[in-house]
Amino acid sequence: MAQRSKELFEEAQKVIPGGVNSPARAFGPVGGDPLFITRGNGSKVYDADDKAYIDYVCSWGPLILGHTHPEVVAALKKVCEQGTSFGAPTQVEVQLAELVVEMVPSVDMVRMVNSGTEATMSAVRLARGHTGREKVIKFEGCWHGHADSFLIQAGSSALTMGVPSSPGVTEGTASGTITAPFNDLEAVQKIALENKEAIAAIIVEPIAGNMGVIPPADGFLEGLRALCSDLEVVLIFDEVITGFRVHPGGAQSLYGVEPDMTTLGKIIGGGLPVGAFGGKREIMSNISPLGKGVSQAGTLSGNPLAMTAGYETLTRLNEPGVYKTLESKAAALEAGFQENLKTLGLNYQMNRVGAMMTLFFSDQSVGNFEAATGCDQDLFARYFRAMLEQGIYLAPSQFEGAFVSLAHSDEDIQLTIKANFEALKSC
Repeated sequence: MAQRSKELFEEAQKVIPGGVNSPARAFGPVGGDPLFITRGNGSKVYDADDKAYIDYVCSWGPLILGHTHPEVVAALKKVCEQGTSFGAPTQVEVQLAELVVEMVPSVDMVRMVNSGTEATMSAVRLARGHTGREKVIKFEGCWHGHADSFLIQAGSSALTMGVPSSPGVTEGTASGTITAPFNDLEAVQKIALENKEAIAAIIVEPIAGNMGVIPPADGFLEGLRALCSDLEVVLIFDEVITGFRVHPGGAQSLYGVEPDMTTLGKIIGGGLPVGAFGGKREIMSNISPLGKGVSQAGTLSGNPLAMTAGYETLTRLNEPGVYKTLESKAAALEAGFQENLKTLGLNYQMNRVGAMMTLFFSDQSVGNFEAATGCDQDLFARYFRAMLEQGIYLAPSQFEGAFVSLAHSDEDIQLTIKANFEALKSC
């Protein structure tokens, strides 16, 4: 029983709406109260009662090296002694930008911001400014942050203008966004052709990571690339989750499809608040103070703490054999889960791409939002609680992925597989 977490949650609800600073941290969908974490080390986090958990949330993806990586921490301590923020250019932001340009094939220039939401919001604004058009196509189940233009759901048909999915989002804002079904190239083509004079950009998670892990169907990304090239529409890959996780060059390198613009976050900050957007020079040269002067600014953008953590993280990810090691860990975890399902006679679905995966409680393959929402969420809630009791910390949602880090040991993997068996058996 996480008694101290329960007490802290009661205190938090008096001064923080819902007791959490992001709804993803709430335990409402799975029952119980959220854990309050006091520290992390390697593959583990510790709650307020000092109980250890093998962590597959990893701060929702950024901590690919694990918690408190000694070299990252040492670099941050050194920077703190020199100053945390200057509101002026620093060498380390240039170094990180150069590393991003080197690693991500579609990026000629990059601008740093403070969150994934800032990155996607700015990328869409720049695409609109660059093209002189107003409408954007996004996909059901893909999450691009909480900017107004992304909080849009499809109407009565998937081929309709969007309608607000949150109070506070105006119908006028929603009218600029069109929502299409993920992995349905024909539907996207129809939408784009019907609105070809108005479409500025198509934005997509190349691997959907916010309705569970859902890879692109064969030919889907390639089709989007061809469509955008034909119509002179800006193709934006939202790689806030997938950037540097599934491949050193992101999903675009894994699948061999280059977008016009890329948004980044999470891993690029090494666990500190960060975001970035980049792309072709001709597009990026229109951001203020250049070209058309498309507005974007940020007081703490490129701050030395986030830049240092990001640079230290990406430098280590660039070392030979890192992604081979990461893949072997994730593959071993998936294989163990699959064997458990087979042994127990269960037909649940495992989706994995690199070091991100989801166990879907469904007997049908999961390739889009409709299939994801058809999963048994009550069963997932029981599974989540059973795993938590055994010291395995997962995201409290059927629609989030699990992240494997380089810090997860073979012992961690085997303990997790054992816990998975017991949890599945008890559910």
